[in-house]
Amino acid sequence: MPDLPTPQNAAEAALLSECWDAVLSYADLCTSGSASATRLATEAFTHGIDELRAATAASKSTGTGRRALRLPRIPLLLASVRTVAAAWETSGLGHRLDPDLRLWLHSDKAARYVGPPLHRPLALRGLRDMQEPDAVLLWLAEVESLPMSAVARRLGLDPAAASSELAQVRALFRDRCHRNHLDTPMDAHCRSYARLLDAVTRSPSAETPEDLSRHMARCVECAEAAACLRLHGGGLPAALSSGVIGWGGLAYLERRRRAAEAGMIGGRTDAAVDTGLNEGKPVRPRIGRTGILVTAVLVSALALTVSLMPFGGSKGDDANAAQGESTDGQSVADPGPTFPSGSKTKSGSGSGSGTGTAGSPAVADSTSRPAGNSDQEAQGESSSPAGKQGGAKGSTKSAAPDCRVKYEIVSEWPDGFQATVTVTSTKALATWSLGWTFKDGQRVGQMWDGTFTQDDSHVTATAADYNKTVAANGTFTFGFLGSWTGSNSAARNFTLNKASCQAVG
Repeated sequence: MPDLPTPQNAAEAALLSECWDAVLSYADLCTSGSASATRLATEAFTHGIDELRAATAASKSTGTGRRALRLPRIPLLLASVRTVAAAWETSGLGHRLDPDLRLWLHSDKAARYVGPPLHRPLALRGLRDMQEPDAVLLWLAEVESLPMSAVARRLGLDPAAASSELAQVRALFRDRCHRNHLDTPMDAHCRSYARLLDAVTRSPSAETPEDLSRHMARCVECAEAAACLRLHGGGLPAALSSGVIGWGGLAYLERRRRAAEAGMIGGRTDAAVDTGLNEGKPVRPRIGRTGILVTAVLVSALALTVSLMPFGGSKGDDANAAQGESTDGQSVADPGPTFPSGSKTKSGSGSGSGTGTAGSPAVADSTSRPAGNSDQEAQGESSSPAGKQGGAKGSTKSAAPDCRVKYEIVSEWPDGFQATVTVTSTKALATWSLGWTFKDGQRVGQMWDGTFTQDDSHVTATAADYNKTVAANGTFTFGFLGSWTGSNSAARNFTLNKASCQAVG
């Protein structure tokens, strides 16, 4: 699979961070599987970066300092997905694409996007004719469905004035579309309705005459013009996504709306980097270092108290051997990223009994267990070396993990990287939550096909609304962008729904 292009500067690194999830989301709509989606998105991103680099070089060579009008970055990269998909169809890779997209690529609708400029969709021409800051503002607010606070922060606008500026940009887009509509070669019948169409779409209270309605039902170009010129009624996002993206535009729009509602908002915002939380979600309280140390001391004291209690009538050396013994050699004061809850602490503080049912769960949760009583080991709760030395016939080995995780660094550049995580679960899941630990202090900045929280080195990724359920022996995949300094080793200590998960190469 081809790699993403290495960013040449901070602007290209920010471009990757801000736009990758949008490109991958549309590529996923266009393909028949996650692997094909990642490959299509990677090739499209490379194509788009090359196009931007060429345009920048051409602008510098002219010496005018003016940039030629073009689509803003996200729709430009989405158009690259469409271009690469068409190249796949031509080169014999069409089987990787969605069947409906393949039909569309051979239709007159697709031909409009590469045909004469004056015959291309009106929304595409109108957005392309706007200055880039205005076009970016319109696209982020209308199609990407970002809240105005996020849009203002990303573009450096005054949050109080962002809404009024968006209204002005909408009016500007209408003006550009109106001019392009008048420049479009039309037959006499369409030309006769041009002024009426402009007048009807300007006023939210104006009724559409019956003859104009019948005409728009038969004329695609005039119907598109009406959608672009009518700023009231909430139809502008659909007009933009359908006209600029083409096939799958409405599905992409709905996907971005769902992602925004779920808090999966793209972009490298300072808030997301600092807190490790997706923008748009309430900030959860974080456990500080002091809290971790206090918890570790409490767990140590609890385990020591329980280990000193008599279990099953064992005496002398058996009780002494139980002190501080761990099933895997790990200190009780270092239980890992998952800490016992308050209810487990209470159950572990009760008096021990010969059957070991009162105190054992708390000891198991803190990764420590008394090791001198063969009756205790016969319950299959532990496979400690001490239990094996006691010769307990009923002891069993630890059950194999119910899941396998493949952590893959797809691309890496100075201070940043992109990773893909693929999980296979032997059990059916109603929802999933995958946790892991970073060794080198990496930070997750943005995630797609999931949401995340990060507390120091521990990260927890949870399912999106559309990929919660997983069939038995099924697989789910998500990806993220992160930052690193010094070293960028693979993640470790994976857990699926708080159960241990095996990492595979």
